[in-house]
Amino acid sequence: MNEVVRISCDIDLDVPGIRQGVLQFPLSTDASAWGRLLTPIVVAVGEESGPTVLVTGASHGDEYEGPLGIMRLLQDMPGTAFRGRLIALPALNYPALMAGRRLSPLDGGNMNRSFPGRADGGPTLALAHWVYTRLLPLADAVIDIHSGGSSLRFAPSAVIHELPDPAQMAATRALAEAFAAPFTQVLTELDSVGELDGAVEALGLPFLSTELGGGGGVTPQTVAMAHEGLRRCLRHLGLVDTAPPPTLRSRFLYVPETGYVMPSRSGLLDPIVEVGEAVQAGQVLAKLYDIDEPLREPVQLLAPQQGVLVCRAARGGVARGDTVAVVGAEV
Repeated sequence: MNEVVRISCDIDLDVPGIRQGVLQFPLSTDASAWGRLLTPIVVAVGEESGPTVLVTGASHGDEYEGPLGIMRLLQDMPGTAFRGRLIALPALNYPALMAGRRLSPLDGGNMNRSFPGRADGGPTLALAHWVYTRLLPLADAVIDIHSGGSSLRFAPSAVIHELPDPAQMAATRALAEAFAAPFTQVLTELDSVGELDGAVEALGLPFLSTELGGGGGVTPQTVAMAHEGLRRCLRHLGLVDTAPPPTLRSRFLYVPETGYVMPSRSGLLDPIVEVGEAVQAGQVLAKLYDIDEPLREPVQLLAPQQGVLVCRAARGGVARGDTVAVVGAEV
């Protein structure tokens, strides 16, 4: 049986040169009976052969460093000598980006929990399936830029996973070193089902993600980190010859499942420690107050291990079971 194909790409991904286009997905809504979802795509193909690198941003629509850093990178490409091929999806979840939301307002889809997707699915699943079946087979490396979104704040970090294959792990670590974020988290995910990370890693490819800031906004520093880190990765992979030199060497932190801190009740969070600061095991990271009982002693949320606070809740109000802090231990 022939597979249903609902997405089309209006540019050639193989011919030398730089082109921008869209991925078209039919979308019939109350506002547009015969409408289409148009997701931007850019390809830069050099005259010389080289690796193919896929870069993506805005898998979650309230994370802006990816789109901005990728667009800065793409602005560099005209007039720059380059080899191989760069495929860029700066707004992987375009509807979510336009709405400023983590999930797509069209179908509630979490793009980074939707791989390998489904050809006959809704917008999020169909696009994930197209990326999985059409772009990942072309790629030699994948970089997916994230930040903390509206609900989390991170010490700017690259993110990788512990991998069983030594060669793949070495290539992944080298990519993180090239990106040169202040920290690199060797992260144990709480929920990896459907992530782009796992889909790429299962193919044996190096995959690099990031968590650059958060809180639903951007800073000059985090956008520059995304742009310059991407440029350094392209130089490392052999696509370009020049890139901004790193200002520091990334500190690698191991983040086990026990490094996450979650409260057993809801409340107002009073942070004591800021991301990037060193902490000791048992140190108070934040206090949780009960607004309904102002005289009640606040709950102390403690560091589960010695290391660095790499993440904290960005919002003042948190719910039972939310991640309010994450501590990584120096590798």
